[in-house]
Amino acid sequence: MSELFTFTDENFQKEVKESSVPVLVDFWAVWCAPCRMIAPFVEEVAKEYGDKIKVGKLDVDSSQKTAAEFGIRSIPSLLIFKDGKVAEQIIGAVPKKEIVKKVESVLSPEA
Repeated sequence: MSELFTFTDENFQKEVKESSVPVLVDFWAVWCAPCRMIAPFVEEVAKEYGDKIKVGKLDVDSSQKTAAEFGIRSIPSLLIFKDGKVAEQIIGAVPKKEIVKKVESVLSPEA
């Protein structure tokens, strides 16, 4: 699962909420400079964690319904879903180690 998924209003239920593994969703937009800054970190996490977590991006301009459902007010916003619910949230451009820390907390057995 190391490829980066593209999430949309149409596939969000199936790909994220019904996923058997945790899912990291990067809410972003093409015009967002901080989103472009963290994009390489998100891609690295996808490669490094392989089948343990599904990683993808959701363009808030083309999938406004889903962005509104989760109250996305500023981007980049990273939400990590586990068992169909938001388990962790990161808002803003953060260092990769912050993303990894949140991913690890969701993947740990007691999470």
